[in-house]
Amino acid sequence: MPATHPHIQLLLRCIDLEEKEEIQRYSLDQQHTLKQLKAEGLALHPIVVTRKNFGYADYPEITFRLHFPPEMHLFRDGTAIECFCSGEEPVKGILLNIEGNSGEFRLFAPDFPDWIEEDGVGIKLAPDQHTISVMKTALKRIEEQSSLFRLFENIHSNKKEAADDTEVPVTLSIQNKNLNPSQQQAVKAIAANETITIVHGPPGTGKTTTLVEAIVQLIKAGEKVLVAAPSNTAVDHICKGLLAQQVKVLRVGNTSKVDESVFPFTPEGKLANSKQQKDIKQLKIRAEEFRKMALKYKRSFGKAEREQRNLLFKEVKSIRTEIKKLQAYNEEKLYSEAEVIAGTPVGLYDAPLRSCTFHTLVIDEAGQCIEPLAWCIFPLAQKYVLAGDHLQLPPTVLSQQAMQLGLNRSILEVAVESVPRVYLLNTQYRMRQAIAGFSGDYFYKGLLQTAAHLANNGTHLTFIDTAGSGFNEQHGSDGTSLQNEGELKIVQQLLQTELLDPAHTAFISPYAGQVAAAKTVLPKSMRISTIDSFQGQEKENIIISLVRSNDDGDIGFLKDYRRMNVAITRAKEQLFVIGDSATIGADAFYNAFLTYAEQAGTYRTVWEFEL
Repeated sequence: MPATHPHIQLLLRCIDLEEKEEIQRYSLDQQHTLKQLKAEGLALHPIVVTRKNFGYADYPEITFRLHFPPEMHLFRDGTAIECFCSGEEPVKGILLNIEGNSGEFRLFAPDFPDWIEEDGVGIKLAPDQHTISVMKTALKRIEEQSSLFRLFENIHSNKKEAADDTEVPVTLSIQNKNLNPSQQQAVKAIAANETITIVHGPPGTGKTTTLVEAIVQLIKAGEKVLVAAPSNTAVDHICKGLLAQQVKVLRVGNTSKVDESVFPFTPEGKLANSKQQKDIKQLKIRAEEFRKMALKYKRSFGKAEREQRNLLFKEVKSIRTEIKKLQAYNEEKLYSEAEVIAGTPVGLYDAPLRSCTFHTLVIDEAGQCIEPLAWCIFPLAQKYVLAGDHLQLPPTVLSQQAMQLGLNRSILEVAVESVPRVYLLNTQYRMRQAIAGFSGDYFYKGLLQTAAHLANNGTHLTFIDTAGSGFNEQHGSDGTSLQNEGELKIVQQLLQTELLDPAHTAFISPYAGQVAAAKTVLPKSMRISTIDSFQGQEKENIIISLVRSNDDGDIGFLKDYRRMNVAITRAKEQLFVIGDSATIGADAFYNAFLTYAEQAGTYRTVWEFEL
């Protein structure tokens, strides 16, 4: 039945637009050369294959390295990719993990392509057809379930009911005695939650610690809990916290590259030494024998050989089907025994959870989860907790049109406007007071406090003004992204004069062009990244290069102030911001930041440096 609610129709239209944009952006053809795809961070090429093996469900898996660490915030764990080589048919797959200049991917094919180790092999982003079809199916089903549709209408009512101020009569024995009052209040609210509750956790406020305690309390009350987060890294992070509390966790989804401390709690990890696993191993050996026999028939062969090869591959396929059935049978018991089942939204959607009854669904990092993904898993539970910070960067969406229609509004950003129960974690434990102050005042309306032990101890915030120096922005060699050579010279001097240890210092910039240029001149031991890629991370010292310097006062996408909120809340001890006050100062937000930097920190000019 087609969706009739106007907002469901709008979301379906957005997904269509995103799908079209993905197909267009990622295609390798006359319009999109390999050079362009690489410049836009959509392709990694050439790759050097360092290892081949058959992994999960007997899919071919390839470990690779690159000659240089690329800027690749679009390449995330679980991203859909295609492996390609000039003149060959590309093979679809999934990126398992990537760090620095090495990574690993899985191919959805019965075997490795013949050309996999030839020169000129690369991987590029591909449309994620599976996620797209899952989102469309989930949205079309919302109206079929009355309780789910009621939730949808409430979230989209744009009317915020007044929260009931009466204290919830919850008698909880909080296990973690270190929780502050705002964290304890959030835990009690989650324990008493009957529909939907939001935990607003600004940077460094102990959101995961709070959620872990709340989940422990829900389990004590006899609940079975589902935990989701949009990235595998975020799922593993919360799993580690739960495992430390002896919670029975089952981590599902793309488990071949989960954190090694979490792997024993995946279905594969739990079944690793069982008798059933030995039977599966025997079947895998048989499949491998047939596969090798099939591979004896190389590219040039006749009709009879082709038929023989096809028969052998058919046999391999039927053995693999038998392996999958055996695994599913063995996993069923694991699902019923677990207190918490955790995964990404699509990982949970694909898992055989229909026979389980979940009371509460907790979505962590909900500020990074686009709304349609949340509706894929909302039907699995009866009550919901959304946790995150809608004042940091929204989810990545490729289609400008879909973005204008609101597809990059996270489920958290949408829900926070109508859900009455929003609990702010109000004390940050990451950064010095001077670093946290501006963000606390501007974004969190002065409600965010700094833990007492992080009171200022000297200068922790420095703004370095390049106005009048002629350090203007330029387009990088790829012609797509901006860079600023002068600002990089300042960074090199700062490292020396301030005696900053590169291993404890990160360089971040909004522009991929500046990041690429920085990688050629800054120490290899230093973390160098776009702001978008650095969300969720922290370092002792952070240097931000704003890049923009022009006569028109044009600041481009520095206009998305949430990006700046991410950038200025990563440093623990020292934050250095380099920019041109004449260019950014006409904007009210940056003008306020410059004033704050003068009052709470140190204001320096480019003329103090020997450049």
